[in-house]
Amino acid sequence: MNWKRDFNWAGAVELNREALNRIVAALFAMLGLDGTDKVSRIPPKLHRAVLQVLRPAESAVRRLIVIAARGIVVKLVPSRPMPKGHRIVKGGASRLPAFRLFDPRKSFPELRQRRVTYAKNPPRIHVFPYDSMVAVPQPAAVPPAPPDGLVNGARITRRLQALKSALDDLPRQAKRLVRATARREKVPRLRFQSPLRPGQPPGHRKKPIHEIDEILAECHGLARWAMEPDTS
Repeated sequence: MNWKRDFNWAGAVELNREALNRIVAALFAMLGLDGTDKVSRIPPKLHRAVLQVLRPAESAVRRLIVIAARGIVVKLVPSRPMPKGHRIVKGGASRLPAFRLFDPRKSFPELRQRRVTYAKNPPRIHVFPYDSMVAVPQPAAVPPAPPDGLVNGARITRRLQALKSALDDLPRQAKRLVRATARREKVPRLRFQSPLRPGQPPGHRKKPIHEIDEILAECHGLARWAMEPDTS
């Protein structure tokens, strides 16, 4: 018996999709939104509370897309050069951003630090008199934070809307992922080709404190299993 082939992948996706839809609806309710409008400024405590659930929810949806993409084959359309005189015009803040299909990679700044080595002969540095120095324009001062004690909620709202849009159309997102992965495979010496980063997913917590933690753990395990090669 082939457990992987006989597993009800569609049922697992739908079960977790419904649970994630409930969580997304609760996040919109926390922000006082109906799913289409936006909020500009929110209290910091509310911002942290929403972000605490939004991050693992994004990771869980990303893994649902990986599961939904299992077995999908798409034909890549060859890219064409931009016609002369045309340019790409961004849709601006009114356009809903596409859901991010690939995990953000972990940052290890300490590993990127390079030891500074000096040449045998130190560089010659000449200090000019103050009068001969050219005045360098100073950067503009950062405007002070508004006195209302609130933080910008526009970005977190757009992330939540993109998450809802992806949940509402997982088959389309799965095809996007297959196309994006196929393009990455053609890039020579690309270090990361998998949509899932190594180790634990973004938003993972060792001690679950919310329903989303259990959903993320289940989606992560299923996605890893779906990505394993079928040896039967």
